[in-house]
Amino acid sequence: MIKFLTITLENEMDLVLAHRRSMKVAEKLGLTVATQTTFATAVSEIARTVIEHTDDGVLTIGLLQNEQRYSLVALVTYDSAIRFTNADKGFYYAQKLVPEFLLSEGAGSNTIEMKIGLPRSLKLDPPKITALKKFLEEGVPINAYDEIKQRNVSLNRLAEEQEEELRRSKIIDEQKTEFISIASHEIKTPITVIKAYTQLGKKLEGECSDKVKDILNKVDIQTTKLLSLVQQLLDVSKIENGSLLYNKELVEFNSFITDMVAILQHILPQHTVTAILCQDITVYIDRLRMEQVFSNLIGNAAKYSKKGTAIRVTCSTTHDGQVLVAVGDEGIGMSAKSMESIFNKFYRDRDIIRTHSGLGMGLYISSKIIADHGGRIWVESNEGQGSTFFFSQPVVKSVAE
Repeated sequence: MIKFLTITLENEMDLVLAHRRSMKVAEKLGLTVATQTTFATAVSEIARTVIEHTDDGVLTIGLLQNEQRYSLVALVTYDSAIRFTNADKGFYYAQKLVPEFLLSEGAGSNTIEMKIGLPRSLKLDPPKITALKKFLEEGVPINAYDEIKQRNVSLNRLAEEQEEELRRSKIIDEQKTEFISIASHEIKTPITVIKAYTQLGKKLEGECSDKVKDILNKVDIQTTKLLSLVQQLLDVSKIENGSLLYNKELVEFNSFITDMVAILQHILPQHTVTAILCQDITVYIDRLRMEQVFSNLIGNAAKYSKKGTAIRVTCSTTHDGQVLVAVGDEGIGMSAKSMESIFNKFYRDRDIIRTHSGLGMGLYISSKIIADHGGRIWVESNEGQGSTFFFSQPVVKSVAE
């Protein structure tokens, strides 16, 4: 069937549309005024009958081709639970107006088909039908109600297209996440083997020169970086799949911070890492995941700061039962635009892509870990004056209290 127009039959206003649109189609096809009126009346009577029973009927008007001859067709679809009776006079009147009238009953819906054969003298062909279809689709609204209805149809179509686009995007994201997970697992194994052999080679006292040991040290450092990147990719995959698990326990926070600062000071000897502790408090955290947060924040502070500068870790408590941690540096800082996107997955500022390596995953992962611990994370910064990252965590009373 070549569809010319579709009208939802919701109320009496749609009867006007059904009648006038039916007349317009018949007129443009070149039918006589009498045939135009007969067809439009039959359509209106069925539309009226359906509207009296339901508000979800649908009228479709178009052409059907049977060999070399065309027929003008009106289809009215409605709920299969509806049954017409002798009181529905329009239903029986319409049957007398058109040569072909057929009621088809289905499992979910019923369809009334009204058909009028078109004379060959109209000389319909594909170009004429295409032009008519375009005219009817782009036609001026009959009245204000028709205009509103057409706009609603356009909005619904746009909404459906957006939903389909979102569905496809979701599928692509899921496929990408699955690929990252599989690829990361496959890559992690050979890297681990390389690192193991490298460390084994470094322990062969007297069997390799200092130059070879220096090379092995560099290989070891790079494989450690690779393992870190692979682990971040795995974490991103787990976050997307909702499978990032936690093994939380009660932890004395000052001791935890002191240990983290000592470890990271050893890893970052070209910076001074200091800590200002708060009162003794207990938090309920996953140690390994929280270590990731500190490593990411302090590691970034060192990465974007000059050698010899200070990195300050400050801990304080708030009046609403939260502990607030701040990691400040004396680095390059960032713009307001960057601060809006810094916690987005794979985000990297254009100005640092060429000068600093990375994939833009550390802060995204950290933000998810903090959120899953019941806190929040944010940043304050000025370009050229350093940055300070803040995150909060709920305080848990100790057993002694």
